Amino acid sequence: MPEIELSAGTIEYEDTGGDGPAVLLAHGLGFDESVWAEVVSALRPDFRVLVPVLPLGSHRRPMRPDADLSAHGVARLLAEFMDRLDLRDVTLVQNDTGTAQLLVGVRDERIARLVLTSCEALDNYPPGIQGRILYAASRFPGGLFLLLQSFRFPFLTRMQTSLGGMAKKRLPDELVARWYRPVLTNRHIRRDLAKFCRATRKDCYREAARNLPRFTRPALVAWGAEDRMMPPETGRRLAGLLPNARYTEIPDARTLVQLDNPAALTEEIRRFVEDHPLPGEG
Repeated sequence: MPEIELSAGTIEYEDTGGDGPAVLLAHGLGFDESVWAEVVSALRPDFRVLVPVLPLGSHRRPMRPDADLSAHGVARLLAEFMDRLDLRDVTLVQNDTGTAQLLVGVRDERIARLVLTSCEALDNYPPGIQGRILYAASRFPGGLFLLLQSFRFPFLTRMQTSLGGMAKKRLPDELVARWYRPVLTNRHIRRDLAKFCRATRKDCYREAARNLPRFTRPALVAWGAEDRMMPPETGRRLAGLLPNARYTEIPDARTLVQLDNPAALTEEIRRFVEDHPLPGEG
């Protein structure tokens, strides 16, 4: 994978290339680019699809010790990534950890269209029992390390109070092993994850919500219809704050909509882009 040096450190990213409109896919906490694999495959014939591996626990390259890895810090890395690659008129798609929201009204000049799938928003932080357990564990020394040991055992990972509750489909063991290998084997990656967990608070998403009415460009809120961690009501409220938004629910999907129903999500993204063409597109 190509790499790029940013202010916080070196990150890897996937880039399908080509001359099509740029679609940037942002993953959530504890995932990497592979969580978007099926969506990337479906979009790549017509779009330039980029997936940066954000420093959220499954990254392979530790960040600098002084890096700001709060939700605001990760949002700034997204903006810096777009700047460094000179991406223009980006369709930014966020899943799970809702850091893309923090760019709205602050650093959104490169974003032409915004897609928010099931993610933290408004007062839903930490989200669900999974989020509350993670948040609590990160608050005492050694707690995060102990909690992460559960991901060594597939039967624990599949529990509804763990990753199993984020997807309707059974998550492949090899994917879970891929996602959690870095944080289980590298203390510097654990340090990066702990930074995010300890620095990110409910107020940052409330602040983001106050900025959403400033985003008058097209927006799509595509929520997992069966999401328990990020309830659809949160998605509906989120869409109500965006002046030019359409709300839809992805059937047969929980939080990880791109794994549960990639075909439906891809179709929604395609239709959204087609319905809101930019000068020179189409």
